[in-house]
Amino acid sequence: MILGIKQLNDRLDSFYIFRPDQLHSLALTAIDQHGNDTKAVVTSILDGLRDDPSVASYLSVDEEWVFNNAGGAMGAMYVIHASITEYLIVFGTAIGTEGHTGRHTADDYFNILRGVQYAYTPGSFEPEIYPQGSVHHLRRGEVKQYSMRESCFALEYARGWIPPMLFFGYADTLSSTLDFPTLWATTRITGKEMIGNLRKGKL
Repeated sequence: MILGIKQLNDRLDSFYIFRPDQLHSLALTAIDQHGNDTKAVVTSILDGLRDDPSVASYLSVDEEWVFNNAGGAMGAMYVIHASITEYLIVFGTAIGTEGHTGRHTADDYFNILRGVQYAYTPGSFEPEIYPQGSVHHLRRGEVKQYSMRESCFALEYARGWIPPMLFFGYADTLSSTLDFPTLWATTRITGKEMIGNLRKGKL
Protein backbone atom coordinates (compact mmCIF):
# COMPACT_ATOMS: atom_id res chain seq x y z
CA MET A 1 0.00 0.00 0.00
CA ILE A 2 2.84 2.40 0.88
CA LEU A 3 4.46 1.63 -2.47
CA GLY A 4 1.18 2.37 -4.24
CA ILE A 5 0.85 5.74 -2.49
CA LYS A 6 4.44 6.60 -3.43
CA GLN A 7 3.77 5.70 -7.06
CA LEU A 8 0.67 7.89 -7.10
CA ASN A 9 2.61 10.71 -5.44
CA ASP A 10 5.32 10.45 -8.09
CA ARG A 11 2.65 10.78 -10.79
CA LEU A 12 0.78 13.72 -9.27
CA ASP A 13 1.72 16.08 -12.10
CA SER A 14 -0.13 13.87 -14.58
CA PHE A 15 -3.43 14.39 -12.73
CA TYR A 16 -3.47 18.20 -12.77
CA ILE A 17 -5.68 20.09 -15.22
CA PHE A 18 -4.80 23.62 -14.10
CA ARG A 19 -1.47 25.43 -14.25
CA PRO A 20 -0.40 28.15 -11.79
CA ASP A 21 0.89 30.38 -14.61
CA GLN A 22 -2.38 29.98 -16.55
CA LEU A 23 -4.46 31.03 -13.52
CA HIS A 24 -2.17 33.95 -12.73
CA SER A 25 -2.46 35.15 -16.33
CA LEU A 26 -6.27 34.98 -16.16
CA ALA A 27 -6.21 36.91 -12.87
CA LEU A 28 -3.91 39.64 -14.25
CA THR A 29 -6.03 40.08 -17.37
CA ALA A 30 -9.22 40.34 -15.31
CA ILE A 31 -7.65 42.87 -12.92
CA ASP A 32 -6.34 44.93 -15.84
CA GLN A 33 -9.84 45.04 -17.33
CA HIS A 34 -11.90 45.56 -14.16
CA GLY A 35 -9.63 46.93 -11.41
CA ASN A 36 -11.31 46.80 -7.99
CA ASP A 37 -14.69 45.64 -9.34
CA THR A 38 -14.11 42.24 -7.75
CA LYS A 39 -17.36 40.70 -8.95
CA ALA A 40 -16.44 41.59 -12.54
CA VAL A 41 -12.91 40.26 -12.00
CA VAL A 42 -14.26 36.92 -10.79
CA THR A 43 -16.75 36.74 -13.67
CA SER A 44 -13.96 37.42 -16.17
CA ILE A 45 -11.82 34.63 -14.71
CA LEU A 46 -14.74 32.19 -14.81
CA ASP A 47 -15.50 33.11 -18.42
CA GLY A 48 -11.85 32.45 -19.30
CA LEU A 49 -11.94 29.04 -17.63
CA ARG A 50 -15.22 28.07 -19.28
CA ASP A 51 -13.77 28.99 -22.66
CA ASP A 52 -10.93 26.50 -22.11
CA PRO A 53 -12.11 23.06 -23.31
CA SER A 54 -9.41 21.28 -21.28
CA VAL A 55 -10.98 22.39 -17.96
CA ALA A 56 -14.53 23.57 -18.72
CA SER A 57 -16.23 20.23 -18.05
CA TYR A 58 -14.63 20.00 -14.59
CA LEU A 59 -15.93 23.33 -13.26
CA SER A 60 -18.82 23.77 -10.86
CA VAL A 61 -22.04 24.81 -12.56
CA ASP A 62 -23.37 26.52 -9.40
CA GLU A 63 -22.01 29.65 -7.73
CA GLU A 64 -22.56 28.93 -4.04
CA TRP A 65 -20.82 31.07 -1.43
CA VAL A 66 -20.33 29.76 2.12
CA PHE A 67 -18.45 30.98 5.16
CA ASN A 68 -15.09 29.37 5.83
CA ASN A 69 -13.50 29.26 9.29
CA ALA A 70 -10.02 27.76 9.40
CA GLY A 71 -6.93 28.45 11.48
CA GLY A 72 -8.72 31.23 13.34
CA ALA A 73 -9.45 33.19 10.16
CA MET A 74 -12.92 33.76 8.73
CA GLY A 75 -14.00 34.59 5.21
CA ALA A 76 -16.26 33.28 2.49
CA MET A 77 -15.48 30.96 -0.40
CA TYR A 78 -16.91 29.86 -3.71
CA VAL A 79 -15.78 26.41 -4.93
CA ILE A 80 -15.00 26.49 -8.66
CA HIS A 81 -13.39 23.04 -8.79
CA ALA A 82 -12.71 20.29 -6.27
CA SER A 83 -11.08 16.92 -6.82
CA ILE A 84 -8.73 14.56 -5.02
CA THR A 85 -5.63 16.36 -6.34
CA GLU A 86 -6.75 19.97 -6.94
CA TYR A 87 -9.11 22.65 -5.78
CA LEU A 88 -9.81 26.11 -7.14
CA ILE A 89 -11.81 28.59 -5.11
CA VAL A 90 -12.41 32.28 -4.66
CA PHE A 91 -11.75 33.15 -1.02
CA GLY A 92 -11.94 36.47 0.75
CA THR A 93 -13.62 38.92 3.04
CA ALA A 94 -14.84 42.50 2.78
CA ILE A 95 -13.81 43.38 6.36
CA GLY A 96 -10.46 41.67 7.00
CA THR A 97 -9.28 38.60 8.92
CA GLU A 98 -6.14 36.93 10.29
CA GLY A 99 -5.06 33.41 11.11
CA HIS A 100 -2.89 30.34 10.65
CA THR A 101 -2.34 29.03 7.11
CA GLY A 102 -2.29 25.39 8.16
CA ARG A 103 0.44 22.94 7.20
CA HIS A 104 -0.84 21.18 4.11
CA THR A 105 -0.29 18.22 1.78
CA ALA A 106 -0.61 20.49 -1.26
CA ASP A 107 1.04 23.58 -2.74
CA ASP A 108 -1.24 26.59 -2.39
CA TYR A 109 -1.20 29.52 -4.83
CA PHE A 110 -3.02 32.61 -3.57
CA ASN A 111 -3.66 34.98 -6.52
CA ILE A 112 -4.60 38.33 -4.98
CA LEU A 113 -7.56 39.81 -6.86
CA ARG A 114 -8.19 42.73 -4.53
CA GLY A 115 -6.49 44.21 -1.49
CA VAL A 116 -3.28 43.06 0.17
CA GLN A 117 -2.35 39.87 2.00
CA TYR A 118 0.40 39.88 4.62
CA ALA A 119 2.32 36.81 5.77
CA TYR A 120 4.84 36.11 8.52
CA THR A 121 7.27 33.29 9.26
CA PRO A 122 9.01 32.76 12.64
CA GLY A 123 12.37 34.50 12.82
CA SER A 124 11.44 37.21 10.33
CA PHE A 125 11.27 40.84 11.39
CA GLU A 126 9.44 42.14 8.33
CA PRO A 127 6.17 40.94 6.78
CA GLU A 128 5.81 39.37 3.37
CA ILE A 129 3.50 41.66 1.40
CA TYR A 130 1.34 40.44 -1.48
CA PRO A 131 -0.56 43.23 -3.27
CA GLN A 132 -3.23 42.96 -5.96
CA GLY A 133 -1.97 40.96 -8.93
CA SER A 134 0.72 39.07 -7.01
CA VAL A 135 0.82 35.39 -6.01
CA HIS A 136 1.55 34.07 -2.53
CA HIS A 137 2.88 30.53 -2.98
CA LEU A 138 2.63 28.52 0.23
CA ARG A 139 4.67 25.40 -0.48
CA ARG A 140 3.57 21.97 0.67
CA GLY A 141 4.49 21.48 4.32
CA GLU A 142 5.19 25.17 5.03
CA VAL A 143 3.26 27.17 7.62
CA LYS A 144 2.76 30.91 8.15
CA GLN A 145 0.65 33.47 9.91
CA TYR A 146 -1.35 35.56 7.47
CA SER A 147 -3.65 38.55 7.52
CA MET A 148 -5.98 40.37 5.16
CA ARG A 149 -6.38 43.65 7.00
CA GLU A 150 -9.21 45.09 4.94
CA SER A 151 -11.22 43.95 1.94
CA CYS A 152 -9.20 41.22 0.23
CA PHE A 153 -10.17 38.48 -2.22
CA ALA A 154 -8.08 35.85 -3.95
CA LEU A 155 -8.25 33.10 -6.51
CA GLU A 156 -6.83 30.22 -4.47
CA TYR A 157 -5.45 27.15 -6.23
CA ALA A 158 -4.19 24.08 -4.36
CA ARG A 159 -2.46 21.12 -6.04
CA GLY A 160 -1.40 17.98 -4.20
CA TRP A 161 -3.42 15.74 -1.89
CA ILE A 162 -6.62 17.62 -1.07
CA PRO A 163 -8.63 15.31 1.29
CA PRO A 164 -6.19 15.68 4.25
CA MET A 165 -6.68 19.46 4.04
CA LEU A 166 -10.35 19.05 4.94
CA PHE A 167 -9.49 18.27 8.58
CA PHE A 168 -7.98 21.75 8.93
CA GLY A 169 -11.01 23.21 7.21
CA TYR A 170 -13.40 21.53 9.63
CA ALA A 171 -11.50 21.96 12.92
CA ASP A 172 -12.71 25.46 13.78
CA THR A 173 -16.34 24.45 13.34
CA LEU A 174 -15.97 21.42 15.60
CA SER A 175 -13.95 23.24 18.28
CA SER A 176 -15.29 26.79 18.17
CA THR A 177 -18.03 28.09 15.88
CA LEU A 178 -20.33 25.03 16.01
CA ASP A 179 -21.86 26.36 12.78
CA PHE A 180 -23.05 22.97 11.57
CA PRO A 181 -25.33 24.26 8.76
CA THR A 182 -22.25 25.86 7.15
CA LEU A 183 -20.24 22.70 7.78
CA TRP A 184 -22.92 20.67 6.04
CA ALA A 185 -23.09 23.11 3.11
CA THR A 186 -19.29 22.95 2.70
CA THR A 187 -19.35 19.14 2.82
CA ARG A 188 -22.22 18.95 0.34
CA ILE A 189 -20.62 21.34 -2.16
CA THR A 190 -17.12 19.88 -1.93
CA GLY A 191 -18.34 16.28 -1.94
CA LYS A 192 -20.58 16.88 -4.94
CA GLU A 193 -17.69 18.36 -6.92
CA MET A 194 -15.18 15.67 -5.93
CA ILE A 195 -17.56 12.79 -6.70
CA GLY A 196 -18.71 14.38 -9.95
CA ASN A 197 -15.13 14.87 -11.12
CA LEU A 198 -14.18 11.31 -10.13
CA ARG A 199 -17.02 10.06 -12.31
CA LYS A 200 -15.52 12.07 -15.17
CA GLY A 201 -12.18 10.36 -14.59
CA LYS A 202 -10.54 13.29 -12.78
CA LEU A 203 -8.52 12.18 -9.74
